[in-house]
Amino acid sequence: MTIMADLFLTFAKIGVMTFGGGYAMLPIMQRELVENKGWATEDQLADYYAVGQCTPGIIAVNTATFVGSSEAGVLGGICATLGVVFPSLVIIIIIAAFLRSFMHLEVVAHAFNGVRAGVTALILSSVIRLFRGAVKDTPTRVLYVVVLLLAALGNFVTLPASLSGGVKMLWDVITSPVFLVIAAGAAGFLIRNRKGGNKA
Repeated sequence: MTIMADLFLTFAKIGVMTFGGGYAMLPIMQRELVENKGWATEDQLADYYAVGQCTPGIIAVNTATFVGSSEAGVLGGICATLGVVFPSLVIIIIIAAFLRSFMHLEVVAHAFNGVRAGVTALILSSVIRLFRGAVKDTPTRVLYVVVLLLAALGNFVTLPASLSGGVKMLWDVITSPVFLVIAAGAAGFLIRNRKGGNKA
């Protein structure tokens, strides 16, 4: 039961100290899970994030479930998941009860602007940390550029209405995060397999 309590409390601390969602949690998760607890390596944490990105649900919750399950099985996954969502649940209930009364105040609007700026910095920090750990050689650099371009095009490019539905559907598929993660994983597997075969 000690590990269950530890999982719950550790992820509760991560949950209560993080603003901005799953990506903003990465620096805190890296410190707590990799440096302090040793429950995952930086590469494993990046893998959990990648899988969490392309599976249903919130990235932070998925990551907590993966880490908890790897440490203490199904019950560990449940404890870690409950831990990471518990602070948010309590805080959101409290905010929902009072926020509408204060949203019109100028000082509240300015505070939210500041929070958004801070969250952007946290997400950028997470991106830099993931980049350093994942993009290590020419094949991973090429994969990074291709996926970045497709993701950017999917977010910012709108296809003309004159195109057929099939073309639009194909475009939506190849620019979706799920496809990009799966395709990048398959490409990485094939590249590493080929290198291993060539060495043999």
